[in-house]
Amino acid sequence: MGESAQRQSSGLGSVWKHLSWALLTVQCTSFVLLLHYSRVMPPAGGKRYLTSTTVFFNEVVKLAISLTMALYEVSKTAPPSVPATSLFFSLTTAIFSGDSWKLAIPACLYTLANSLQYIALSNLPPATFQASYQLKLVVVAISSLVLLKRPVSLRKWGLMVLLVAGVALVQLPTGNPDDMTLQDESARLAFPRSLEEWKASKLGRENLHKRSATYEGIEEDMMTANPRLNATVGLVATVGACVASGLASVYFEKVLKDSAKSTSLWIRNVQLSVYSIFPALFIGVVFLDGEKVAANGFFEGYNWVVWSTVVVQAIGGIATSFYIGYAYRDGKNMAMAASIVLTTLASVWLFESELTANFLLGSFAVLVVTCLCEDATSASAQAKRQTFRPPPIRVDRYEKESKSGDASPASPSPNEISIKLPGTPFLSTDGLSTSRPTSPGHVRAGRTPSGGYFEKHPRDN
Repeated sequence: MGESAQRQSSGLGSVWKHLSWALLTVQCTSFVLLLHYSRVMPPAGGKRYLTSTTVFFNEVVKLAISLTMALYEVSKTAPPSVPATSLFFSLTTAIFSGDSWKLAIPACLYTLANSLQYIALSNLPPATFQASYQLKLVVVAISSLVLLKRPVSLRKWGLMVLLVAGVALVQLPTGNPDDMTLQDESARLAFPRSLEEWKASKLGRENLHKRSATYEGIEEDMMTANPRLNATVGLVATVGACVASGLASVYFEKVLKDSAKSTSLWIRNVQLSVYSIFPALFIGVVFLDGEKVAANGFFEGYNWVVWSTVVVQAIGGIATSFYIGYAYRDGKNMAMAASIVLTTLASVWLFESELTANFLLGSFAVLVVTCLCEDATSASAQAKRQTFRPPPIRVDRYEKESKSGDASPASPSPNEISIKLPGTPFLSTDGLSTSRPTSPGHVRAGRTPSGGYFEKHPRDN
């Protein structure tokens, strides 16, 4: 009965692991494609949305989902007669007690990484970003070595070098730099300088809007309608996102391991979202884009694609924390490898991306590293400790038998080491013939046949 229940639970765990791998693959692929499309599609109402507002709404959606699930967990352990106010008080106590303040650091890092992802996908094709974003593995390995004291094998260092080389091949330009420079220069000098040129350039560009008689903002309007990709800005933003996200994930894992009290991952997600909302709102929305929000509104440029991107990104943030908590890194790496392949195929089909030999070779190197670079150092070390651990030492106790008086040691198992304690001199058989104690190593004389202790010698006449 117990064996069948154990098999059933292990089978359900295996099914959930494979299902989570598939869901993470779909989430990563759809997020990259949706975000890139939302940055290059014709803007809604002639204006493109502000990335700071989407980062803020991402944390709001994540907080709503995590708070609902955490409240459900608290309600399951509480009696039915407990009022709702007590449940909220218990949940608030669990959120802001203990070491919750430690999650302020990874929360700010995750917010920075989300903002940099929008900048990166605004300037890079989805397939290029997805392959380059695997540089996060290098950051995670170095951060784990420093913060978690987790050793990095020589094989893994070799894989990291191969990963950097693969990303460098992916980032190589596809055309002649001189031709691109001349084309960019001619495009920069082709802005209309008169009303007739403005009318001619506006034909077929319904999304452009003249701002004033001095043509202020014409360049920004044209860039909004026809965005251009900047590979250098995209690469710098991708590297920054990898550094911020890698440090945040390792620090979050350190908090989970060093925590003396076991806390639900839903409550941990609530803590991350609470501490992420403040920098996303006050630094991103108010400080950086406060004037634009006041002039155009909070939801300027929003449509179903933008909202879908926000929801998918929030779900991905929650799923990442669960992968860190349950250490399903092998499944996560496989999901990222599958996402690279799907993103590349979707980019060719949807965005007409060109696949060069450098890109294919670099992507293949990244795929190999992503599949082989599994974080199994802790598991292998634990297995090694269990394999070479010596058998337990068992000290047998000897008891005196009622008849023979000899010790009867229990037979030790073949895998155990048995240590036999030497008998004390005071417990020797020589000293048990009388109530008087015997001296160590002294043989006590017995009685004579006549019953005395001294022999009688005949007197010499």
